[in-house]
Amino acid sequence: MKISYKKLWILLIEKNISKPTMRKDLNLATGTLNKLNKSEEVSLSVLIRICDYLNCNIGDICDVVRETINE
Repeated sequence: MKISYKKLWILLIEKNISKPTMRKDLNLATGTLNKLNKSEEVSLSVLIRICDYLNCNIGDICDVVRETINE
């Protein structure tokens, strides 16, 4: 399984917030934003900070996606 932050990017667009603005406002490391961009895992504390910033729940910014295995 892997994580998708597609919902986060859509929410930022809907709220007219750029990724660099979010990074600056939350004081996120550049590496953390890179991980989000690459759909890599980030700490739960980061996700909670993002949720607080956007006034949403964790399910509003990410999904767990099942990877298909070819047999």
